[in-house]
Amino acid sequence: MVAGNKGASLVLQNEATILLGKDVMQESEATTPSRRIYFSILVMYLDQENVGKYRDTFMSLVEAFMDATTFAEVRRTLLHIVEDVNSKVYYRAMKTCKALIKYEDEMLKINNTNVSDE
Repeated sequence: MVAGNKGASLVLQNEATILLGKDVMQESEATTPSRRIYFSILVMYLDQENVGKYRDTFMSLVEAFMDATTFAEVRRTLLHIVEDVNSKVYYRAMKTCKALIKYEDEMLKINNTNVSDE
C-alpha cells in the first residue's frame, strides 16, 4: 500500500475479492425483493467456488420480481443483472442492483405517503 497526500494506492499481486464497507449487506438487511437479489449476488461474489449453491435462489428471486413488476425499466435492469451474473461480473451486477434498490426505496416512499394520506 502506498499512501500519499492525495489518497492511497493498493496494489494486489494476486487475484482477490475486495468489498468496500458500503457494499457489505447482512442477510437480515435483505428485506425487499431488490435487496434479496443484491444479497444473493453478494454471496456469489464472496464464495465464487460455490456459486451453484446460490444460483437457483438468485434466479428464483429475479423471476419473482419479474412476475411482480410491470415496469419495463425494472425488467431491463433485472435482465442486465442476470447477464452480469451469468458472465461472472458480480461486482457490476451488485452496482446495478444498488440502482434498483434506490428505485425501489423511492417507490416504497411514494406508496407509504399515498397510504398515509388516505
